[in-house]
Amino acid sequence: MASHGAALLRTCLMLLLAVLPSISGCNGGLYERMINTHCLAKFKGDMAGLDRGLWCSWPDTSKIYEVLTKCTYHVALEMDCFWPNQMVDRFFMQIHRDYFRDCALTGRLLHEPPTSVLAPFIAVPVLVTLLMTALVVWRSKHTQGVL
Repeated sequence: MASHGAALLRTCLMLLLAVLPSISGCNGGLYERMINTHCLAKFKGDMAGLDRGLWCSWPDTSKIYEVLTKCTYHVALEMDCFWPNQMVDRFFMQIHRDYFRDCALTGRLLHEPPTSVLAPFIAVPVLVTLLMTALVVWRSKHTQGVL
């Protein structure tokens, strides 16, 4: 708990030091450090608590991703930086490379369709094949008068 308090104090001091000279605008280097230490650390912890197999499941990761997005936005506001900006773009590109590179473009996990959908697509061609085979065999045995 004491280390959490010290980290919070250090974060507040860094924000204070960044906000005081805000007349000159955004301090890009400090902004990057702040989103990496403040926002990314929480995101990594949240993602570590989520089963790796669920990383591509949007319903499971959307809240974590939303918290990360809001964090980068609030840090930008406090530091008088524009949002979004190039640093945020690079930050999120790195997040996607590290956590979501193996996900489908739709953002959903790929699942087998339910049996009620899959069964007709399997049963109908099988039955048609069997019926046509039986018809060919029956027709070949009863060729009287056809030729």
